[in-house]
Amino acid sequence: MNTSNKGDEVSADFKSKFLSSAEDMQSRLGQGLCLAKWKQVSLHLTTGLNNSCYHPPLHPIPAELLTTDPGVLHNTPHKKQQRKIMLRHERPDECGYCWAMEDNGKLSDRHYRSGEPWAAKDFDSIVNATGDEDVLPSYVEVNFNSACNLLCSYCSPQFSSSWMQEVESQGGYPTSTIHNDPSHFSGRNRPIPNREHNPYVEAFWRWWPTLYPELQHFRMTGGEPMLDKNTYRVFDYVLANPKPDLHLNVTSNFSVDEKSWQRYKGYLKQLCQEGVLEHFMQYISLDSWGAQAEYIRHGLDFDLLWDRVNQFLSEVPSRNSITFIVTMNNLSVTGLENLFAGILGLRQTYSQTYQRIWFDTPVLRKPEWQSLQLLPESYVDRLEKLWAWMIRQAETEHNRFRGFKDYEISRLDRDIAWMRNGQKLDPDYVRKNKADFFRFFSEHDRRRGTDFLTTFPEMKTWWRECEYHAKNS
Repeated sequence: MNTSNKGDEVSADFKSKFLSSAEDMQSRLGQGLCLAKWKQVSLHLTTGLNNSCYHPPLHPIPAELLTTDPGVLHNTPHKKQQRKIMLRHERPDECGYCWAMEDNGKLSDRHYRSGEPWAAKDFDSIVNATGDEDVLPSYVEVNFNSACNLLCSYCSPQFSSSWMQEVESQGGYPTSTIHNDPSHFSGRNRPIPNREHNPYVEAFWRWWPTLYPELQHFRMTGGEPMLDKNTYRVFDYVLANPKPDLHLNVTSNFSVDEKSWQRYKGYLKQLCQEGVLEHFMQYISLDSWGAQAEYIRHGLDFDLLWDRVNQFLSEVPSRNSITFIVTMNNLSVTGLENLFAGILGLRQTYSQTYQRIWFDTPVLRKPEWQSLQLLPESYVDRLEKLWAWMIRQAETEHNRFRGFKDYEISRLDRDIAWMRNGQKLDPDYVRKNKADFFRFFSEHDRRRGTDFLTTFPEMKTWWRECEYHAKNS
């Protein structure tokens, strides 16, 4: 069995291939090109929306075109327009996050994604394309269903049935513009319930036999995939149609009922032990540690999650890894050191011949009141101290698989640079969002029986400042 992992490859000077590939793409892509516009797609089938990665806004998939060509799920007219802009060596406005990173002198996600093998293999054909071509993606993320048992603070009724139930019964949140107002989730923005016919899901399963041979990475998100029948339909298909180069990925909150967990774990044992795929990656959404993580993701049971992480790593011992998705928001900062220390502990226990525990730190941009950019300089200093600690714990040839990787350190540095850009924001904008922070989480505490200051006592000064702006705006 091959237990290697592409992300573990290093050069003689111990630079990871992942970072080296991104640096190479930085020089090859030019000003505007991103291979993910061709080779990656995120499909939100509950609303019929699409983007190539999570940075650009979602855009509609024309349902009327799907009857004759289910590939329009990826190759939308809008996306073809964006590809043509890139091929002219221009920057599409919708990709502003990456442009901001690059203007700060940092590697952006377009460099990292384009440098990965599933995208880089088609570099020559893409740079010579017209933009009108229909392309089969090799990295596909799918949200089949919005069924979810959590009420994460920055989520939406579009992606969580629990959020939908709350706002339908209690209304939106009293921010300056009503947040998650039920009236917004009607018509085109209404998630299609699982019990109703969904033309986008239907088109996906018609496209699937054509898509499957090209796939190198297939990722299911939600909602909560453990609660969705389509997850197990995919699992059954892969078991019946082995694909030795497939990286199968699932994003979960790891906090479902025990029956669902046991069913899911049973499938993973079959998938990973029978050699039907190259690798299974379990993505876990976790933004902080302990009670603070539970506050950000309401309904999460942290101890249960951590226990199941250990179950997964010990009971499904081959062809798999875990990646923690640490969405960097202003409630994450004070718990990150404990979380990163926990990740190092898992690496020391379970990463023996290849890396089994990963993490990524994407920044949160919406809702704006939960952005890192609103926090004062003292919080930037806190992250910089964490970054310096990570450097001291960096992976070397002497602690292989047990330290922090160069690109993990680089990405936190990028997040800090983005956070510091908040100093350039308009003061009125900052005051408005600080006020909305207080309004949102005050209502959060009232509805959900939580207590901000009990959970985040170290943020008392920040909370009082936000309260002042809420009462004087």
